[in-house]
Amino acid sequence: MTDVLLVEDDSLLREATQLSLERYGYRVRAASDGLAGLAAFRERVPDVAVLDVMLPRLDGVGLVRLLRAESTVPVLMVSARTDPVDVVLGLEAGADDYLTKPYDIPVLVARIRAALRRAADAARRAPRADDPVLRFGDLTVDTASLKVRRAGRPLGLTPTERRLLLEFAAEPGVVLSRITLLERVWDYTCGGDTRVVDVHVLRLRAKIGHERIVTVRGFGYKLVP
Repeated sequence: MTDVLLVEDDSLLREATQLSLERYGYRVRAASDGLAGLAAFRERVPDVAVLDVMLPRLDGVGLVRLLRAESTVPVLMVSARTDPVDVVLGLEAGADDYLTKPYDIPVLVARIRAALRRAADAARRAPRADDPVLRFGDLTVDTASLKVRRAGRPLGLTPTERRLLLEFAAEPGVVLSRITLLERVWDYTCGGDTRVVDVHVLRLRAKIGHERIVTVRGFGYKLVP
């Protein structure tokens, strides 16, 4: 049974969401503030975490930073605020995706399932190449083991960052649009907020080298062969 950690300070919404997710077959552990959520995470690492942004004692952005320092577990952030700054801060802290309130439970479930698929099968769209190890300067991508190294040192990529890199590595030099990346990496079937792509590209650049992924204005991004 999939273990979901839900951290939400609104008691009515927390209980309703927990009951709804349990009806979908998830095992849900709920916490009402950031520190309680951190304790629950450390007690037993979940398969996926759903965190509200505005939490007492420790806010969602601070919480996801602490979780990312310990784990690559998929993190979905939820917020009643649509301020782009809040969205970007959450994604930059290490969240894989986000939802704004109010949201429909089937949408939340779809996002959870997509995050779990990325974590379970980051190689589903692995590069098509005879040699399972692709090399881009001092960057190596082992498409069999999913290990990524830079100058011989292993890089700690999240499942979402790994899927994103594999998409670029599959077609080096080819410009991939933000919409294409949303569809392939995040499994969005119709549109979506392209800020998710932009922030994850920035995070990936910081790990593999800013010069390796270039922006093609008005089109998208490409990996430098």
